[in-house]
Amino acid sequence: MGFLAHFVITAFALWSATQIVSGIAVRGMPSLLLAALIFGLVNAVVRPVLVLLSLPLTILTLGLFLLVINAAMLGLTAALLPGFRVDGFWPALLGSIVVSLVSWAAARLFVGS
Repeated sequence: MGFLAHFVITAFALWSATQIVSGIAVRGMPSLLLAALIFGLVNAVVRPVLVLLSLPLTILTLGLFLLVINAAMLGLTAALLPGFRVDGFWPALLGSIVVSLVSWAAARLFVGS
């Protein structure tokens, strides 16, 4: 999938999370686009390291710990960007589920495979 398509899908998924989960907010379109960029970078750089380091725990929980890692990536994005807010662990967990589902569905609809 091309960078621009992935970027737009991520931005749409983050916007969807702000609309569905009450503990997630973004201040304006520029913050949303910057959040999508930072979220993509965090997922590309930090997430693989955390997944590797937590592999035993991920295996022990049959993969459910990956939800916690996804929530941490959303929280890290919010910590790095002042215009993007996540109010705690539960909104981050629910938001990461929304972002994952919307990203998956949008990629299937618009990009294919």
